[in-house]
Amino acid sequence: MKSLRQDWLSNVRNDLLAGLVVALALIPEAIAFSIIAGVDPKVGLYASFCIATVIAFAGGRPGMISAATGAMALVMVTLVKDHGLQYLLAATLLTGVLQIAAGWLRLGSLMRFVSRSVITGFVNALAILIFMAQLPELTGVGWEVYAMVAAGLAIIYLFPYVTKAVPSPLVAIIVLTAVSLSLGLDIRTVGDMGELPDSLPVFLLPEVPWTLETLQIIFPVSATLAVVGLLESMMTASIVDELTDSQSDKNRECVGQGVANIASGFIGGMAGCAMIGQSVINVKSGGRGRLSTLAAGVFLLLLLLFVGDWVARIPMAALVAVMIMVSIGTFNWASVRNLREHPRSSSVVMLATVAVTVFTHDLAQGVLVGVLLSGFFFAHKVGQILHVGSRSEDEGRVRSYKVTGQVFFASADRFVAAFDFKEVIEKVRIDVSRAHFWDITAVSALDKVVVKFRREGTEVEVIGLNEASATMVDRFAVHDKPEAVELLMGH
Repeated sequence: MKSLRQDWLSNVRNDLLAGLVVALALIPEAIAFSIIAGVDPKVGLYASFCIATVIAFAGGRPGMISAATGAMALVMVTLVKDHGLQYLLAATLLTGVLQIAAGWLRLGSLMRFVSRSVITGFVNALAILIFMAQLPELTGVGWEVYAMVAAGLAIIYLFPYVTKAVPSPLVAIIVLTAVSLSLGLDIRTVGDMGELPDSLPVFLLPEVPWTLETLQIIFPVSATLAVVGLLESMMTASIVDELTDSQSDKNRECVGQGVANIASGFIGGMAGCAMIGQSVINVKSGGRGRLSTLAAGVFLLLLLLFVGDWVARIPMAALVAVMIMVSIGTFNWASVRNLREHPRSSSVVMLATVAVTVFTHDLAQGVLVGVLLSGFFFAHKVGQILHVGSRSEDEGRVRSYKVTGQVFFASADRFVAAFDFKEVIEKVRIDVSRAHFWDITAVSALDKVVVKFRREGTEVEVIGLNEASATMVDRFAVHDKPEAVELLMGH
């Protein structure tokens, strides 16, 4: 009961106002993403209403906004072009099933392997993409548009000094709409982007043959949508966690995204996921609880049904100003200042994530590159933390080596190179009590060292293996297996 009150009733006024601001910002974006995917604007708008409403109850991150997104729309283009809307709806249902499965398998926990540098790069790339998405509204237009955008930004940043009782983005939208209507400005409005729906969505089953052939068509698209959707949602959840200084349930969020997408597919909507832009708008406008997400979805539908004519008159310049505010607020400006102070590898990971994401407009590719680079740099760094010292004992008859550090694929060659196989000596003692053997490559390196010494007629004793390393050596090492040693020595 305490959790229920905290999630739904602890911030009612701010949640409702923030939800209204988000709903207004969702309309042009949902229409734009529908156009990108090649479907009717209603598909994106119904999806945004449905996903936001369902995720408010099923999601694992209170205050995060989910709806139709550009990243998901880009994946749908080819399927819609080649097979049509009905196959997209079927793919949306399968996307939801795959995401629920990911949640049950607790794949949300994999977020711990995404480094801080990757998340920072992801955030910065999204900020740049959000800003770039506004450029078409700012090119080839009259001075009135620039004046309206400038005025909108001024209201957004200065109005909080007057009062924070009402979100400044909402004030900017209302004031600029009133100015545009009163002056009769001939500028682009929300209504110019596409026809707004004026009726409730209805439940329907995709009109596709439910055959193996259909599954073969939609599965690759659904799998990609599921991965991109969960990746963007998990990243956004981490960002909102940080903005609100609270924790989210990543695995519940995976399941929630799946449930929301299944619901969207059944009412004729496209697949969606968490939206960092709208989530930041929500948080910056005071939204914290699940009520703000529910309000965004409900207000979106109410705006379309009852005041659609007025919504259609909102100048795009007002929403561009809001999105520029989101872009500025989303970008991690400290990361630029810290480029020289942070380790070079961290800066390279962050910049690579930004570059790949912005160049490809694909968040999944950018994050994948960032994660791979993080893994490479980590392996290289840990691989350097290896020291092999030696000393002579028993009047020069025994050479004792002491290994300190981590032996795995990145440090195996350094481990082998640290031994002097040509030294004429009776016995070699290798003390690995301060070392750990992590993988088959490490065990193979130990085999190589032992066999090379024996080939020179030197007795070898390995001491100090910890329990985990000993288990690896017992299972995979061959230096104590006569037939394997003969094979190695023969080569």
